[in-house]
Amino acid sequence: MIRAVAFDIGETLVRDDRYWGGWADWLGVPRHTMAALVGAVVGQGRDSGDALRLLRPGIDIGAEYRAREAAGRGEHLDEGDLHPDVRPALAALREAGYRVVVAGNQTARAGQLLRALDLPADAVATSDEWGVAKPSAGFYARVTELAGAAPHEIVYVGDHPVNDVAPAKAYGLRVAHLRRGPWGHLWAGTPEAEPADWHIDSLHELRDLLTP
Repeated sequence: MIRAVAFDIGETLVRDDRYWGGWADWLGVPRHTMAALVGAVVGQGRDSGDALRLLRPGIDIGAEYRAREAAGRGEHLDEGDLHPDVRPALAALREAGYRVVVAGNQTARAGQLLRALDLPADAVATSDEWGVAKPSAGFYARVTELAGAAPHEIVYVGDHPVNDVAPAKAYGLRVAHLRRGPWGHLWAGTPEAEPADWHIDSLHELRDLLTP
């Protein structure tokens, strides 16, 4: 029996356009160049931060992030950054009696911004706030605590097979792989995504899939 649904953040709930566009503007390169490089490293199975390292070899991403924040050009999220199905789908799950939580590999600042959006979720947390990130088992231990249920009673919803499917399954959670964003589309139908319990194209599908 499923009691809780936990959601990844980037490209599951939130579009990454603004995030990468902000980095392109900060580094002084065309946004198309940044998007192309992100796509290239994703296709190679590399960390997306490698797109920044290709543009500026030796970059200290953390230091540059802090410099952006200090200059008033840091992270920002508003309603327009949410995928259209987020609010109605999360609300429908809560109405059906599921505990809904949000947890992904994001900064503490992103956690603050998400909570300010007042999503229909019972809790929101990020890897930066926890001090542990996906694909670590420690991250999924924290997800389990946040969800307040046993691992097999939780569904983790995400787009990235390496970060969201394999480690969540290894920890004992059920998984819904979302075909959304570069990772979700690129690895849909691959052996990496195959172990997911469900494969979905929209968050709207979850309530019917999970409710007996």
